Amino acid sequence: MTRTQHPPRFWLGGQRADEQDRFFREALESRGWQPGDEERWDAAWVTGMPDPVHFQRVSPRRKLNHFPGNAALTVKSRLHQSLAELRSRLIDGYGTDSEFAARLDFFPRAYVMPRDYHALQQAAEAGPERRWILKPTNASKGKGVRVLRDVAEAPLARDWLVQEYLANPHTIRGHKYVLRLYVLISSLTPLRVYLYRQGFAKLASEPWDPEDADNPFSQLTNPDINARNQRAEVPVEFIDLESYRAWLHDQGHDDGALFARIEDLVTLTAIAAVDAMRGRTAEAGADPRGCYELLGLDCLVDDILKPWILECNLSPSLGICAAPESGGRREAAVKESLVRDLVTLVDIPGEQPPAEGGAEDESTAWLCEAQAELARAGGFRRLLPAAAPERYLPCFSLPGRADLCLAEALGEGPLAPPRLVRRRVTELIAGERLALHDSARDRLYRLNETASLIWLLATEGLASEAIVTELARLAAQGEASPEPATLRREVWQTLGEWCRLGLLCQGEAGAGPAPEADATRLSRPSRHRLDFAGRSWCLEVADSAALARLATAFSLREAEADAFPHLSVLREPGAGYALAAEGEWVAGRLGLTHLAGTLRRQLLHRAAAPDQPVVEAELLSDGADGGVLCLYASDAAWAASLVEALAGETPAGFGPGLRLHLETPARGDALSPEAARPIGLRGVLLVEAGAAIVTPLDLLAALLPRLHAADMRAPQAVLGWLVGVPARRVSTREESEALLAEWLTPSAAIGD
Repeated sequence: MTRTQHPPRFWLGGQRADEQDRFFREALESRGWQPGDEERWDAAWVTGMPDPVHFQRVSPRRKLNHFPGNAALTVKSRLHQSLAELRSRLIDGYGTDSEFAARLDFFPRAYVMPRDYHALQQAAEAGPERRWILKPTNASKGKGVRVLRDVAEAPLARDWLVQEYLANPHTIRGHKYVLRLYVLISSLTPLRVYLYRQGFAKLASEPWDPEDADNPFSQLTNPDINARNQRAEVPVEFIDLESYRAWLHDQGHDDGALFARIEDLVTLTAIAAVDAMRGRTAEAGADPRGCYELLGLDCLVDDILKPWILECNLSPSLGICAAPESGGRREAAVKESLVRDLVTLVDIPGEQPPAEGGAEDESTAWLCEAQAELARAGGFRRLLPAAAPERYLPCFSLPGRADLCLAEALGEGPLAPPRLVRRRVTELIAGERLALHDSARDRLYRLNETASLIWLLATEGLASEAIVTELARLAAQGEASPEPATLRREVWQTLGEWCRLGLLCQGEAGAGPAPEADATRLSRPSRHRLDFAGRSWCLEVADSAALARLATAFSLREAEADAFPHLSVLREPGAGYALAAEGEWVAGRLGLTHLAGTLRRQLLHRAAAPDQPVVEAELLSDGADGGVLCLYASDAAWAASLVEALAGETPAGFGPGLRLHLETPARGDALSPEAARPIGLRGVLLVEAGAAIVTPLDLLAALLPRLHAADMRAPQAVLGWLVGVPARRVSTREESEALLAEWLTPSAAIGD
């Protein structure tokens, strides 16, 4: 079938060497295609990610070898995030001990720098026998990869990943190896995934030695690294998968069981990223029928023949890495057949008519397209849709209509509809309006009337199509009734978005956190009177653990307190605690250790008044009417220890803040859990290294980030309030004690 008047053209783009394009070029030139350019192409083969504008030009007749959103697989930190979220979702939906959750144990734990630096240090301390490998999050060819002897060496910079090092690899002739697998995503809607029958075992160039952590030629298998090994007789060696499986069999191993686990690993990995890819493809304005993705998935096999995913490579190398006598000839043959089979499967020549059809015959169109594609698969084995759909459909956040319809069309009858359960969400009701609070992201979603009804029906256990039927019945009672196709599309899109956001997930009643969420929402917390800075509150506390922690920081009285404004400490399923103040959601995902500090911060914020902002900082008191304000960086442990030590030397310790009286320089109220007491500011200590002299502007800059204001005037007013207040930088206890002895003497004049 001819699509254009001119011979079809291909464009080779991106950062690449000619050898990367060789097989693609040869496959199309043999069919009469001609080279094009960035503007004139019917098929584009781009190494790396193309410019976003090119995605808007794709169609079933104009193919591009990438999907928007593939970073969910190809950026190392994002791959780990995608898999971790999938495992978390399956645990929430089916339980920790479920078969679904157990299958998600094929990726090593990983930490993204600098966000997870302290968590990494804690993990290393808890497991000193563990070893770690450092990787750039978005690099290739082994750049920057090394084994860490000490995890403290992990860089405090972006774009680095520290991954648990798998210290028990299976070996070939004593050499560590990694399997390179070729995975093809040919369609997003419905999701169709293939694994190529051939690939390679990539060997390290020197025998594996667990004690030789600094030797990259022993520890790493990347061919670009091992090619630099001048000591090795064979620096780069590839063994094709057919030969590898025969060798395993000869060694007495069950290669079939290993590759069954590998196929499960590949399928679940694709499912983990499908939401991100579908979302980004829609945002980019790309027709997904014009995109496909060939990935190079690297998998390590350990000494009990368990496969572990290490990374998933964008635009996997199609150049020849090994010498002819070390597997290079076989490598070339495999890669040539891989590309030719890929070109045929995704129908780059455009010889197959695209599947079309309205809502009534979409299922038939999806089935015909999938069956025709499978007939062209060559050396690719289809993993999705699966022969046993019940093994994988429950792993989607929510399978789309296309996924379900295709699975049913290929199967032996109707499938059980997905059941949705609440996940990390709290329902908030104000009058007749429903809002959802996402505790993981600390976001609030306000629902309109239709969305509220969809939510309530879904969380009562109705399947998507049953919700469509119920909405249609209710709509028929009104003056206007939407088209069934429109209603169906709205229901599926709404539920899919909620599942993508993590508000809902597929699951079984009672398996995940949903019952606890219900109990949290309906339980009656204990009530206590809390006095702070001269104001009383009704504090509602969710459980005894939170109450015990707060009772050590505040004076709480068991009394009816309905007359006072409310503070609420809520329990979030699997996510710690949340704080609400006077009906306003304040903070979520709080651990017990953060509860008191967050509550104190809110009390200080609400102690502010017009022209009376509050400074959140330690106030050392002289026991009478004078005090010294201490400011230090929150992450300066030595400074915090110094201030605590100084507080022990003062007559009345310290309080958590000072409310400024802007109309009276250097005067304010010392705030404490018991009361607000008038006080004069005698000085300000900046506990930090630096020049001792502090200018008024230095002092203002230190105060402003700590200021809570109800209706604060211009910074000039605060600057005026500070006029005459002494301020010094100190970094030693001796300096501090000398100043405190001077400033906290009861006879000292305010402002001297």
